[in-house]
Amino acid sequence: MTATTMRAWRSNTKGLAGLERAEAPLPEPKPGELLVRVEAAALNYADLLMLDDRYQVKPERPFVAGQELAGTVVAAGPGTAFASGERVASKVIYGGFAEYAIVQNDHAMRVPPGFSMEAAAALPIAYTTALVALAESTTVGAGDTVLVLAAAGGTGLAMIEIAKHFGAFVIAAAGGTDKCALAQDHGADLAVDYRRGSLLDQVRALTIGRGVNVVVDSVGGESTMDALRLLAWGGRLLVVGFSSGQIPQIPANRLMLRRLSAIGVYWDTIHDSEMLARTTERLSELVASGAIKPHVGAIFPFDELPQALEALGDRGTTGKVIVKAASEG
Repeated sequence: MTATTMRAWRSNTKGLAGLERAEAPLPEPKPGELLVRVEAAALNYADLLMLDDRYQVKPERPFVAGQELAGTVVAAGPGTAFASGERVASKVIYGGFAEYAIVQNDHAMRVPPGFSMEAAAALPIAYTTALVALAESTTVGAGDTVLVLAAAGGTGLAMIEIAKHFGAFVIAAAGGTDKCALAQDHGADLAVDYRRGSLLDQVRALTIGRGVNVVVDSVGGESTMDALRLLAWGGRLLVVGFSSGQIPQIPANRLMLRRLSAIGVYWDTIHDSEMLARTTERLSELVASGAIKPHVGAIFPFDELPQALEALGDRGTTGKVIVKAASEG
């Protein structure tokens, strides 16, 4: 490579307004690292939190934003298992909204032939989170009824597909008939529309008052309270996030009296290396077998990243939102 700089979206000050498209130095891979030409970068709610200084990772500014990508290896440092020209997808701590990014060898997964880069960029965070939630934090299978909140988002759809793969009966909760239909297209057995009445009443009617065994909650706030009321004896609340912006105070007496479990779903690339290795292998197998089909709800040009993030924040999108970041050659 002869280029020494690249286009990148850099966070200079707090918030979306602090994003600037700028020329940044082209990074060089160290041992155990890959330099990847980014062809598609996926957006996550965590990007908005990081830009707003509300995420657990707070990079020193200026930093290049973006935590999920797919692209082609152009250079590999010593001790890596990938060669130049291979297609990979990966989670990164930040740095994904650029023409090139550094990817840790241990975090990369191969993208099979015929799988689009846009779909591949939707894999590393949502589907890893789904596998960590449903196969590591707890286990679900035949006989379990799983309620997925915010089911039409990237993480929600991944949860539906993974839960169905494990044999669970899945109820999806989403806002609007189109989003409910999308959730059912991805495998949900039933869907309830937040806009058509009480979540509590609708799910109780569907389960004839029995409730559900597992709730996947990425919303927080009052939805978490409803989730606790809907859990059957011995049920599990999987706390994935707080897209409502409200962190609930979970009443311990409700957990005790119905022997419920509230389980935080989180994974860390440093502390969870063994778990992530087997999860990545499992995810690769699922992709290769055609068992999962990521839904890309919108694709924006690289220059329109702020508009893409704004659309994500307004919850007007479904599945994954992608920014195309391919550079020439």
